[in-house]
Amino acid sequence: MTVELNKQINEEVYSAYLYFAMSSYCSFTGLKGTANWFFVQAQEEMTHAWRFYNYINSQGQLVVLGTIQKPPSEFKSVHQMFEETLKHEQHITGRIDLLSDLAVKEKNHATGVFLQWFVTEQIEEEQNAADILAKLKMAGKDGSALLMIDNELAARTFVLAPDLAGMGAGATAP
Repeated sequence: MTVELNKQINEEVYSAYLYFAMSSYCSFTGLKGTANWFFVQAQEEMTHAWRFYNYINSQGQLVVLGTIQKPPSEFKSVHQMFEETLKHEQHITGRIDLLSDLAVKEKNHATGVFLQWFVTEQIEEEQNAADILAKLKMAGKDGSALLMIDNELAARTFVLAPDLAGMGAGATAP
């Protein structure tokens, strides 16, 4: 179980890298609101990695960090980025499902309870990406509609979950 939990840290950090790359590309192309949305998404993904890190440590296991794959740096369009976002979040949902199945198989109830937060989170992650993708599809190639969506995405803010304030989740600094 610990090996797979460690792999998930890398999955979450890669997710942050991917969304940082998308944020940077949007900023570069002048879509500051969309850049903000992806930047907040990247921050959330880092908190997901912290949750796994803290949980592994709380279980008396060793966190083993692996190499993080380089994300793409250029994208065809905002539409393509959100298609990739939805596909990526579906991949992460599959990983969480795998971990949940493994916890059941190993009768690791504590990990099963820990993973329930992620099961619920992934429902939200996929829905957010699908909702934005639907708006982008409706907008088509209308630049003014894209700017309206960009303005809407600018309103997203990052809020650190209370259990992660400080380092939370029972973690202690080295």
